Amino acid sequence: MDFVNSNLFIYYLLAVNVVAFFLYGIDKYKAAHHLWRIPESMLLLTVVIGGGLGAMTGMKYFRHKTQHLKFRVGVPLIVLCQVGLILYLR
Repeated sequence: MDFVNSNLFIYYLLAVNVVAFFLYGIDKYKAAHHLWRIPESMLLLTVVIGGGLGAMTGMKYFRHKTQHLKFRVGVPLIVLCQVGLILYLR
């Protein structure tokens, strides 16, 4: 599939991973300051749309959501499925 090998796809993945990383950081800040939080569904959606590596990096860097099973197990599992799909489509 040409889209998987295109520069546009690479730029998309880069952008969505940067957004995911910062969303986890923003949510950690909001949690520490008792502010309105980013919904978990939004954090997980960024993973599903391709921001898994940014999310995992944000989880580790900001020490956020690392105790929640659906994040600790779910995020890497989604990333593995996505990598498998990309390898299959190549």
